[in-house]
Amino acid sequence: MQFCDELEFALGWITEEEPVRRTSHALVDGGGVWLVDPVSWPDAELRAAALGEPRGVIQLYDRHDRDSAEHAGRLGVPHHRVPARLDGTPFEVVPVLAIRPWNEVALWWPERRTLVVADAVGTLPYFRAPGEPLGVHPLLRLLHPPRSLRRVFPEHILCGHGEGVHTDAAHALHEALRTARRRLPAAILNGIRNR
Repeated sequence: MQFCDELEFALGWITEEEPVRRTSHALVDGGGVWLVDPVSWPDAELRAAALGEPRGVIQLYDRHDRDSAEHAGRLGVPHHRVPARLDGTPFEVVPVLAIRPWNEVALWWPERRTLVVADAVGTLPYFRAPGEPLGVHPLLRLLHPPRSLRRVFPEHILCGHGEGVHTDAAHALHEALRTARRRLPAAILNGIRNR
């Protein structure tokens, strides 16, 4: 694993030797730390613990069980599984998709202008067409591009698959959503070439 998305208010870590690399995050606000879709890694757990008091584990996608329940139990904090809202936190929950078998929400952190997404968008090659810094998940490109994300204009996007986007993030997001269907063939070819 390796660290990524190292910001004043966030820390990410990403698996290295998996075909679909998984990214986890610790979000810091007011001395509290929320873990988002965590994959266990002792180095990340030590760094997250040094950032503040654990407040909760947030699972954004119903199939992203990862190590969320284990972390919540060990830390003695709530496990928020695809929450409809997160009272008492700085985050707004943005519904992404709620159909069988896909139930996903995203986090919008207005104060930090940060969007945290599980699977709807990502930066791994199989998400992106050539030249795209961010792409819509291949299955959602055709069926259900996540239109609910159009209401946010982030400075940072933290993804569940791949490193985040920290430069022109709002433009990258809105362009990915606008061209999702049209650029599907190019994204599929990019994913095949970069396996």
